[in-house]
Amino acid sequence: MIRIGLRDARAHFGRFVMSIIAIALGVSFVVGSFCFREMMSSQVDQMLASNSDADVYVRGSEEQQDDTSMSSASSSSTSSSSTSSSDESKSYNRIDESLADTIAKVKGVDTVSITYSVSGIVLVGKDGNAVSTTGAPTVALGLAKGTWRSATLTEGRWAKTKGEVALHSFAADTAGLKVGDTTKLVYPDGAVDVKVVGIFDTDSSQAGSIIIGLAPSVAKDYFQQETGQVGMVRNIGVYGSANDGKPLTVTQQQTLADRIAKALPSDSKARAVTGQSVRDDSAAATKKALGFIQPLILIFAVIALFVGSFIIANTFSMIVRESMRGYALLRSVGASPAQVFSTVIVQAIVLGLTGSVCGIGLGWGMVRLIVAGMGHMGMPMSGAVDPSPSDMLVGLLVGVFVTLVGAALPARRAAMAPPIQAMNETVNPEKPVWPRGLAGLLMIACGVVSWLFCWRIALAKADDTVAISPWGLLNDWGTSLGTGWPLGVGAGLVVIGVIVLSPALVGPAGAVLGWIPAHVFTVTGRLATRNLSRGKRRTANTAAALFVGVAIVSCLSVVASSAKASVAGIVDSGLTSDFSAMSASNGRIPDDAVTAIEKTKGVGSVSRSRMLLGVTYGSGDDKTTAMTFAEQPSLFTDVFAPVTNSGDADKALRGGELVVGITVAKDNGWKVGDTVTVNGRQVVVDKEATAKAQADYQQQVQNNIAALQAEAQRLMAAGDAAGAQAKVDEATKAAEEAKNVDPSTLVKTKTLETHVKARIGAIIENSVYRSMVLMNDALAGKIANDYTMFTIMLFVNAKDGEDLAALKKRLVNAVKPYYVVNVQDREEFKSTMSSMVDQILIILYALLALSIVIAVFGIVNTLALSVSERTRELGLLRAIGTSNGQVRGMLAIEASMIAVLGTLIGVVVGTAAGVVIRQVYESNGLEKLSIPWGQLGAFLLCSIAVGIIAALPPARRALKVPVLDAVATD
Repeated sequence: MIRIGLRDARAHFGRFVMSIIAIALGVSFVVGSFCFREMMSSQVDQMLASNSDADVYVRGSEEQQDDTSMSSASSSSTSSSSTSSSDESKSYNRIDESLADTIAKVKGVDTVSITYSVSGIVLVGKDGNAVSTTGAPTVALGLAKGTWRSATLTEGRWAKTKGEVALHSFAADTAGLKVGDTTKLVYPDGAVDVKVVGIFDTDSSQAGSIIIGLAPSVAKDYFQQETGQVGMVRNIGVYGSANDGKPLTVTQQQTLADRIAKALPSDSKARAVTGQSVRDDSAAATKKALGFIQPLILIFAVIALFVGSFIIANTFSMIVRESMRGYALLRSVGASPAQVFSTVIVQAIVLGLTGSVCGIGLGWGMVRLIVAGMGHMGMPMSGAVDPSPSDMLVGLLVGVFVTLVGAALPARRAAMAPPIQAMNETVNPEKPVWPRGLAGLLMIACGVVSWLFCWRIALAKADDTVAISPWGLLNDWGTSLGTGWPLGVGAGLVVIGVIVLSPALVGPAGAVLGWIPAHVFTVTGRLATRNLSRGKRRTANTAAALFVGVAIVSCLSVVASSAKASVAGIVDSGLTSDFSAMSASNGRIPDDAVTAIEKTKGVGSVSRSRMLLGVTYGSGDDKTTAMTFAEQPSLFTDVFAPVTNSGDADKALRGGELVVGITVAKDNGWKVGDTVTVNGRQVVVDKEATAKAQADYQQQVQNNIAALQAEAQRLMAAGDAAGAQAKVDEATKAAEEAKNVDPSTLVKTKTLETHVKARIGAIIENSVYRSMVLMNDALAGKIANDYTMFTIMLFVNAKDGEDLAALKKRLVNAVKPYYVVNVQDREEFKSTMSSMVDQILIILYALLALSIVIAVFGIVNTLALSVSERTRELGLLRAIGTSNGQVRGMLAIEASMIAVLGTLIGVVVGTAAGVVIRQVYESNGLEKLSIPWGQLGAFLLCSIAVGIIAALPPARRALKVPVLDAVATD
């Protein structure tokens, strides 16, 4: 029986081509997802081995929530691409930088380094434009000799002043700069002319990151400004001396960490951990953050394989149908049903193995192509991209399994058909489809109920006065369940229900869709309509393959269109300012850029939106966090019209009260009139510490000069006049350097915690402000200061009667020296928000197009097999005078109706799902429903084109058969 199965597989191999393609595409996504994950994992391991390369790290001993700011979060997010970061996935209390002196004295310590990282810095290239790469960050680090073991200077030296930089080789190449060139570097407080004094390389690829080496003192200053904490660091890196400058083994790291731990003061709130443990934690956190990529690709693999299974089922159904006489003959000579079953399964295994092997190669090539593309876009990756044996085995098993599932029912039909009935040409008349129709309707109804339940949960969450249902138990269950599960379960039930129902829809749909073709093309149109209804299950399965892809694309189109319409609505109905300005780097707008905008001719008013860092609310252990902003009193009159839930937002802001977003208010149970404690930080000069630092420095200088003078006297007494003079000159130089020392380096600051009680004056519902707390500058000044508060947004209004186009040009020119500040009018602001939505969806559309491509193969495959089993019928039509053009037209109409049926069902279901999603997430910003009718109409037109194109190969094959041979076909 195995030989018979193999012989049949060889005989029908041409009919398996489309199925092989479908399997290969699905398996390629499975294998590609695993390859890509392993490549990213390898890349992360390589980068961390290079970038977090200290043998021991000293960090805080208390785990805590990192509430420093959005800015510091962005800095720490570069942990996988900068030596500064070993914060791992968790955050710990900051430690005093003075611990470095204590650590340096421990036996076995070679070098102690504190590497400060600064976010929001932008390098200007040789062409005068800001340097950036796709997806990769720009990281500025304070680097000097011994700071970073894995970084090696290839040219020049390290930076020593604010006007100097050293560049990573990739950054230098991308910017077109070399040692000795002069360019600009945009610091958080403005652009500065800098000279490239060095080029360095690292042990691993940096995945397109632009790494800039700053003078350590400069990086330290900006790091302190960014975090609002002075003299405190995230961690201290330690290189051991046991291996002559080479990395220590894990055992040696632990030994050194134990020694350092004993030397740390008991009140330091610090602990020493091995570098390997930090790298492992960082790698795990980074891989977890990137973990969404593989499930995302696997989702499309499931869709592709799901769609492909319809093609496989159709293929085997028709092959079994036309081979039924052969199977009946096997049964009549003694073959058991299991043996007949095995002959079909053998063919499925051959098909699955062939498609899977092709898919493994395609998936490997796909990842290679992605890596090459990322390198071309400025993100070179050096991680391994070849599939492992386990990846290939998984791909092989998945492909074979899906094929077996698709072939199981046809194989069972072949095995269970009675031999006498199977001998008859009119074998196996199609079973009634109404039971499936009823089952499908029931599943769809359950799915709709699940969606309604999801909508009620979302409604109750957005409005406390609304109950999910009249039943308390159901309300409690819905509250704990949330919207995710009902939404997903409902979608699954609707999709599966439509697939189950679709055979019952073929007859009515054929009558409706075939009305125009039957009247325009009298003969071919009617024949095509009848052919469509002859195999309802086959037609439904083919249409379902297209339905799945179209439904998902339609759903995403509705959500995307609604998102863009909601953003546009917010701008049109809420934003009243003429222009907005924001930073394209880390969100911080330099103060000089603000001043330049305020001084621009024609500007009437400028409203600044400043973020406060590390603000919490409440006291004791019940503190909560919320994004907090300081706004001008003109916010609700000149910038955004408030959508008030309770209170008077404009009066509250002007009166020094809190204006709270409704989400924050609900989460904390706040209402207008409540008084809350606002906790913040201010960085101030520590006069005592500064005086001590100055005195210690002066004493150190004096001691050094005295020692040099004493040495000079000793050398003079010994008769070494030249040596004595050298020491005198050295003492003189030390005295001069002391006079020229930058006083700011001796200023010590301290962080003061602030606790201010404030009254909640209004609660607002604007989508932009739902998760924020707003206050005026006077109140913000009591909570934070310039070190812990910075400008992230400007809203500009023109003077009355001012030409807005001319003012726009002047504003753009005013901020041009700052490179990162982007000025937009209202329409540009809307366009930017819409383009962000489009960028997110473009990859999804590209991947989902694969399922539609597979569905097209399915239509071609179905028609080809249908033509094959209708060879005699087509021959008779040609014999009685039907032209070749009419045959082509009949097949084209048939294919077009299948494609339109699948597309129509997909559009209806997808649009319904999009409407439900929009309704569920209305309180999250999807305030307006927008259905892209033009785009959905384009889907229908494309489906007709797909049908015509899909009909060409089968029609050509049918017409190649001579009429007499076709009529004589058995």
